[in-house]
Amino acid sequence: MQNESSLLEALKLRGFPWRPLAALVLALTAQLMLEPPAREWISIALYIAAICFVVWSFLRGEWALARMAEDIYHGDTETLRFKSFFSVASWFRGSKQILFFLSLLLLGAAFYFFRGNQFTVLNLSLWLAGLALFVFGLWDNRHQFGRLKSSLQKMDWEWLALLLAVFAFAAFFRFYRLNEVLAEPFSDHAEKLLDVYDISNGNTSIFFIRNTGREGLQMYWTFLVATLFGTGISFLSLKLGTALIGVFTLPFVYLLGKEFGNPVVGFFAMFLFGISYWMNVIARIGLRFPLYPLFAAGTLLFLTRGLRTASRNDFLLCGLLLGLGLHGYTPFRIMPFVVLTAFTIFVLHNNSKAIRAQALQWLTIVAVTALMVFLPLLRYWMEYPEVFGLRAFSRLDSAGTFGSLAGVFFSNLLNALLMFNVDDGNIWVNSLPHRPALDVVTGAFFVIGLVLLILRYLRQRDWRDLFLLVLIPLLLMPSVLSLAYPEENPALNRAGGAAVAAILVSAMAVEGLVVGTVRGAESGQGPEKRRGFIPYILVGILLAAASFQNYDLVLRQFDRYFRIGAWNSSEMGRSIRFFGDVYGRMDTAWIVPYEQWVDTRLPALWMGLPNRDFALWPDQFASTLTLPAPKMFIFNLQDLDTKNALKQLYPNGTLSRYTSATTGKDYMIFFVEE
Repeated sequence: MQNESSLLEALKLRGFPWRPLAALVLALTAQLMLEPPAREWISIALYIAAICFVVWSFLRGEWALARMAEDIYHGDTETLRFKSFFSVASWFRGSKQILFFLSLLLLGAAFYFFRGNQFTVLNLSLWLAGLALFVFGLWDNRHQFGRLKSSLQKMDWEWLALLLAVFAFAAFFRFYRLNEVLAEPFSDHAEKLLDVYDISNGNTSIFFIRNTGREGLQMYWTFLVATLFGTGISFLSLKLGTALIGVFTLPFVYLLGKEFGNPVVGFFAMFLFGISYWMNVIARIGLRFPLYPLFAAGTLLFLTRGLRTASRNDFLLCGLLLGLGLHGYTPFRIMPFVVLTAFTIFVLHNNSKAIRAQALQWLTIVAVTALMVFLPLLRYWMEYPEVFGLRAFSRLDSAGTFGSLAGVFFSNLLNALLMFNVDDGNIWVNSLPHRPALDVVTGAFFVIGLVLLILRYLRQRDWRDLFLLVLIPLLLMPSVLSLAYPEENPALNRAGGAAVAAILVSAMAVEGLVVGTVRGAESGQGPEKRRGFIPYILVGILLAAASFQNYDLVLRQFDRYFRIGAWNSSEMGRSIRFFGDVYGRMDTAWIVPYEQWVDTRLPALWMGLPNRDFALWPDQFASTLTLPAPKMFIFNLQDLDTKNALKQLYPNGTLSRYTSATTGKDYMIFFVEE
């Protein structure tokens, strides 16, 4: 009894963060019990208990989120000078007015010449020159040099070194064993490389219509990567390009963390984003998926900073990234609605008519700038509206009644909201099916962060807290709106933008644990003050554990699971290459298509032949009789009809079984030597 009494007394010390730690232990335990295959639903009760301790900690001031930077105009709105957006003279002086109007002429001419779904030297030059003059004409360059000089003088070089170390650690997660994970391409990769191949042959499309249509940014980026790194039009070029995109997202995530908190929040956000299983998988796929979080993070950064600082330059940058993102991955089309939502929430939280009027001007800057960047696709959309919207609307199109569609929508929304902590869906090509999208540590802090955000909003009514809460379901909408195919929801790829917001919330909670409990400990004396090191040690251990789990999820579990599901086109490519090396030809090597088997274009990708298809259909077998030997036919293990037909056609042929490195992926080789 005496020992228990002593323990209770110790816990009551002001410096010991027992309430936050109790909340964290409960949340971590709850999240751990949601890991497959356990799925213990007692985790709900544990999460409820954790939330109670979070609320208690918040009310006691022991766990609070970092204070966001104050809006620079809230304290002195009367000194603002509001000007009409259409009063160009109020913004430009002298030559800038001429350059601005010249930009509009150039952009108008570019729009006219964007006809025919082709980039040309003429329309591209007009567009880029017009954009440059447009931005220069609106850019506010007052005090820019002074601000840069001040920032450099205040630079904490030790902090910068720490950030670079985290950046390098995240880059390791993006690039390590990239040639092996993702192991095999699938049909979408063949389609992508055919588009890149078209570019190499001078077909510079604005919108690529192959496979229901795609925006072209990744194709041009892959062509650039293939040229710069000498990787050719290959599967590796696709993966290298998207992994680089995943790395480019990290600075935006860090700066966004600073905007919603402080540099420490940015540090934790970049770390968690860098190691994230979710973000690393979609960055390694080699498809357009990471373009959504990249441009979502950048757009959100300049949007929120612009609304805080009333900076015209930030709104210009927001518009540029918003427009460029629309050239990336189709789910990014939700972002204009996100921007509009942000302005709406901002305006509703301000009673000043002057600020509301200014907000309308800011929104106009964002919208017009984005429209200027979007011009090539706008022209294509006007010429081919059915093709442009086919990919997105194919998920929305459903024959159900309004009531049934509403039911599917809310069911999809619930499933999407549960993806962070419970179930990320069943799409095996870009996820580990039916596990949480977040790791145990990030998932636990995500729930805690949501509770803290709600509590702080109820207390302070800061528009940014509400926006961040609303942002998560908004960024999930590209997945949620798969009404025609609800089994495709949730999808890590189409919900990728939501990872930015979710991980930011987690990082805010981590910072609140460290800084809040340390602040409470430092307010004590002696033993109480010395206990301030506990959160640092605990968070360090948790980040290490999260790193190990995410490494295992991506480089072991996902790799193994994907290899089981994917067809071994690389091994078929090696078989054909060996045939070519030995006999000096590959035109008499074929793959016989079979239902639910390998895409016969994929083996050619491993040989740098994106435009080659090795398919030979059974009704074409007889045509091979006139061709000189040797000949090689690869076919499915279960395809007995092909086996019998080839034996009948070539009685002296040799049949062998190729043993794959992956169980269940063996295939047959029929060889004709004479």
